[in-house]
Amino acid sequence: MKDRVAFVTGASQGIGRACALELAEAGARVVVGARQQDKLNELVEGIRSQGGRADAVPLDIASAESIQQAFAAAREISGGIHILVNNAGMTRDGLALRMSSENWRRVIETNLTGSFLCIQAVLRTMVRRHWGRIINISSVVGQSGNPGQANYVASKAGLIGLTKALAQELASRSITVNAVAPGFIQTAMTESLDEKVREKILASVPLRRMGEGGDVAHAVRFLASEEAGYITGHVLNVNGGMYM
Repeated sequence: MKDRVAFVTGASQGIGRACALELAEAGARVVVGARQQDKLNELVEGIRSQGGRADAVPLDIASAESIQQAFAAAREISGGIHILVNNAGMTRDGLALRMSSENWRRVIETNLTGSFLCIQAVLRTMVRRHWGRIINISSVVGQSGNPGQANYVASKAGLIGLTKALAQELASRSITVNAVAPGFIQTAMTESLDEKVREKILASVPLRRMGEGGDVAHAVRFLASEEAGYITGHVLNVNGGMYM
């Protein structure tokens, strides 16, 4: 991927960070975006210390203005994006009966609308080049559902629908659009789970372990590669068999 530029949203930690490291190792120039600039700078320094190419831009996925500014800065730095990994997201869990309209709106606008706006920000360059890879990070719960997460589930299921619609819309321009649906991955978000909840989750995973960020990053690397050029509109499950 030495001639490719990849933009990874939500790259300051967890899955996004793992994806940025994986794509940099594959030879891509990586632009990382998130709100936590200190963690982004640390990531960039780490990639550069290994001989990779990386830059950081501030990005708040919930703000249309921030998205515009971040991708404008990325184009200024790199000349244009070849690979987009839509990873940034948030949760505001609660039972539907008591979920506030604000928590519904924030999760949908961040996870779904924000991802769509990021795609819009890279499309013009991809269409002109007749080449592009768009990879949306969905979730196993976007396929299976999950109580207490109506907003999050709707946003992640929406990403799968968006993936399939855009895959058909952009195929004639040699732009592939795919999704990766992780199961329960060991991240800062899952570290806070109660032990009984963790045991219940593991009991539902045939491989009997939580995944790691690298498991998702390997899938992203493949979908971003030349070898995946005939795959589009696909949802790649990385869930240990939790949902089949």
